[in-house]
This record gives sequence, structure tokens and C-alpha cells, in this order.
Amino acid sequence: MLSKARARVLKPLLDALLTQRSLLERVALDPVRFPRRFPDPLDAEVAGLVASALAYGRADLFVPRLEGLFQALGEHPGRVAREFDPPRDAPRFAAFAYRFNVGADVAALVSAAGAVQRARGSLGAALEASLAREGTLRAAAAAFVSALRSAVDPGVLRSLGPLRGFDHLLPRPERGGACKRLMLFFRWMVRGGPGDPVDLGLWRAVPPSALLIPLDTHIARIARHLCLTRRRDLSWTTVEEITASLRRLDPADPVKYDFSLCHYGMSGGCPSKPSPERCARCALRAACGSRGGLPP
Repeated sequence: MLSKARARVLKPLLDALLTQRSLLERVALDPVRFPRRFPDPLDAEVAGLVASALAYGRADLFVPRLEGLFQALGEHPGRVAREFDPPRDAPRFAAFAYRFNVGADVAALVSAAGAVQRARGSLGAALEASLAREGTLRAAAAAFVSALRSAVDPGVLRSLGPLRGFDHLLPRPERGGACKRLMLFFRWMVRGGPGDPVDLGLWRAVPPSALLIPLDTHIARIARHLCLTRRRDLSWTTVEEITASLRRLDPADPVKYDFSLCHYGMSGGCPSKPSPERCARCALRAACGSRGGLPP
């Protein structure tokens, strides 16, 4: 876990990455831009669930698929979800395909989101209730996923054929994986709010302090360099260890640096292969335990 001495050095460096201008520039390249299009919270949370679930692989490949999908869903994806009718709505998804997933997978996810909204009022209310009941985000997330899985309209299969990659869209936290895209969806919906250039802050009853880091290869690499963890796997244990270190920087909002750190890695600020030139210019060098900053 991050030491207090390293935290004192690291915090101002990470705070400097949170400039409004740099965040706004990167939002245009991030899938969070899709839920941000919708002023109605029920539309935004359905859009966020779909966009985060499909945000895997290369952005230049999945973003065009999402653009086409949201064009088909129209101005109110939440309404489509709540009023989902497989024979009527199947054409919206029939042409969709992206890597592991086909249209039936996405239609199943949308129908499930609509069923949960009808039953609980919103997806956020469902997570809030699960968190109050279960006590930990891992158990609450598992219950949230289970509720969605059990709410799929069986008419989807009759209209669009069998599911192919639905399990990939909704991974199970209890199995020990990082569940990066699910944690990303929760981050979008819980933290931030009016004035925040990235996250929407729609689920106000869930505290940002409960969130866990959406762990991908960029975050994992940078986290090791900054001594937020020594682990090398993308597991739930690593997620919890990195988040515990980030709580040393901000106990109330530990994942507020996720967006800027992830895009710092994606943009080459922290390259996957050592580069003396880039490392010399790195904004985080003074806190780096691998590339000439503080010792580990």
C-alpha cells in the first residue's frame, strides 16, 4: 500500500493532471461521451451500461459500433429499454456485431436494464439497495449483475437468435476478475456531477468512497510504477489494493484520478516500454519507483 511519504509527493502530481482543459480534450475520445449525451438520468444510465459493457478492445473499433447502436436506439434509450418489445425492437439490433458480441447480446442487456428500471425505478436504486444489503461493493456488484442476468426478456432469443457473448458483457465479480467495465460504469454514474467534465454523478445515494478502480493494463502499469501496488495480475485483489492506496490521497473519492491516469497511459505519457526521452519528460517521474523517481 502507498506510504504516507510517497502519498505527499504523489498527490500534487496527480492533482496537476486534473486540469479542466486536458480532461475535456480526452472526454471526446472516451466512451463516457455516450451517456453524457442524454439529459434524462434514466436514458443516461442505460446508455452508460451499454457503452461501458462494449468498451473493450481498440476504441477506433468499438466507438463506431456504439455510434451506430445509439443512432438505432434514438433519443431515449431508457424508454426503449423499459418498453422493450422483442418483435418490434429486434431490428434495432439485428445488424450489430463487434468481436465477441452480436445483436442478441446487446438486446438482452437493454431488455434487462429496462426490466430493472421498471422494478426498482432506476439502475442506481438497484445498486443502492444491494450495497445497503450486502455491505461491500463486490457483493453489491454481484447482486446487481445477477439481477440483470435474471431480467433478460426471453423473447430476445426468439427474435434474434441465441446469445453469443452475453457473459462477456456482464462478468461476475464473485469470480475474482477485475470487472473493469462494470467498475467504469459505476464510476460514471456515482462520482462527479454538475460541473464535472467527465463523470455524471447521477447516483447520489451511493457514496464515491465506495467505488473501486476500473483496472486495465494502463492503470495496472502506472500503479506499479507509482507503488500503488506490487501485484502484476488484473484481479479483484489488485483492484482493492490499488484503491486502498488511492484512499491515502482522497478517502472520500479514491477513483477521481482514474480517468486522467488511464488516458495518461493511453496517450503515451507513461509508455508500456521504457523510453528515456519520454520518462525524462514524465509528469509523474518524481513519484515513480521504476524510472528514476522515489525509490520503491
